[in-house]
Parts: sequence; C-alpha cells; structure tokens
Amino acid sequence: MNVRAVRAIYRFEMARTGRTLLQSIVSPVISTSLYFVVFGAAIGSRITEIEGVSYGAFIVPGLIMLTVLTQSVMNASFGIYFPRFTGTIYELLSAPVSYLEIVLGYVGAAATKSMLLGVIILVTSGLFVPLRIVHPAWMIAFLVLTAVSFSLLGFIIGIVADSFEKIQIVPLLIITPLTFLGGSFYSISVLPPVWQRITLLNPVVYLISGFRWSFFEIADVGHAVSVGMTLLFLVICLITVWWMFRTGYKLKR
Repeated sequence: MNVRAVRAIYRFEMARTGRTLLQSIVSPVISTSLYFVVFGAAIGSRITEIEGVSYGAFIVPGLIMLTVLTQSVMNASFGIYFPRFTGTIYELLSAPVSYLEIVLGYVGAAATKSMLLGVIILVTSGLFVPLRIVHPAWMIAFLVLTAVSFSLLGFIIGIVADSFEKIQIVPLLIITPLTFLGGSFYSISVLPPVWQRITLLNPVVYLISGFRWSFFEIADVGHAVSVGMTLLFLVICLITVWWMFRTGYKLKR
C-alpha cells in the first residue's frame, strides 16, 4: 500500500478544513447550538425529563448524531466531487495511487472532520447541561462507525453526482429528515404503537438509540441491535464502493 499517497490525500483534505474554518467548523457548531437552545427552551420547559434524564441532556446525543451524519456525507461527497468538477482528478489518476488508497484518504479525512465536530459539540453541550457518559468506549465506537459509514455513503454520492445540486439532495432531503424523525429530540416510546413500528423502519433510529445508550443506558432498541445495524450499513457501503470500482466505474467527470 502507498502510505504516502494516503497521507497526502488525507492531509490535503484536512488542510482544506483549515482554509474554510467558518464553513467547516464554526457554522455547524453554531447551528447545533441554536437547535439546542431552541428545542431546550421550547420543549424543555414542557418536558422536564425523559426516563430520568433531563430533556436538555437527552437531546445531546441526537444533536451530535445529526451533525455527524450530515457532515460526514457532505465532507466526503464534496471532497471527491470537487476534483472531478475542476479536472484535478486527472492528476490523482495519473499518479501511482490505487482506488483503495483514494478511498482511505478521502473517507478518512471526512470521518475525522465529522468526529472532530461531534467532539466539539459534545464539549459545547456540556456548557449548557451536565452530561455523563456511562460507556465512553461504546460512545467512541458508535461515533467512529457512524462517521466512517456515512463518509463512505458521501464518497459514493460524490462519485455518482454530476452537479453540486445532486450532492446536497441526500443530506438535506433524506439524511436530515430521517434524523429528525429518528428520535433525536424525543423517545419513540411516546409515539402511538403504529408509529413506533413505522419508525423502526428508519435506520437512523438505531444509530441514535445506540449512541444515546452509551451516554445514559437508555435506548429505544437494544444496543446490540444498534451495533448490528451500524455494522450492516458499513458493510453495505463497503460492498457498494468495491462493486463500483470492480465494474470499472470511473472517477472522471
């Protein structure tokens, strides 16, 4: 494996974050803080706690997941699409770099950026409400698996997309609504039985539930099921990337 190539792609993508600090870091943190203030003030005044956890603390894992999911997809999709759009992808394709090394570089950088945002939001949330993490190892595991999985999804979108508009369709029109409806700001146990069963069809429910369990040991579904669903999604994304390159799918625009 060409470790230098992976490191070069990774460092270039991470450097791009530094050049667009307001857009990459500050903007998502401010948006999440506004979510926290609005939902905490509007709903928290009516729902003081859920299953023994204050409402303000209860929504923190959901807010982190909301940011990690959307930013993983956006960072990875934009990272691979922009070189295709500008034509600089040919420099990469002419270098002795395999598709595996390209995936590792771009996906690794996108996952790192989204995890960094997750940690920043976690620290920021601690300024608003007292937090406790019962299972820190599981919390890190869920964070890493989710960031890598959705960065792979973003990489796939960046390869398939042929315009900037199509890059934004999945994060804005699919990922964000699924996250809002996946129990980010409420427990699905408050829903009527019929809607509870329907909500379980939403894959994001399992990610948020498992992540919240690592904080407070409360969950809408068993944490083992959450781990299984997260790994399943990761495997599907890996197989999809492998199939695209195996069948000769090109990175050229």
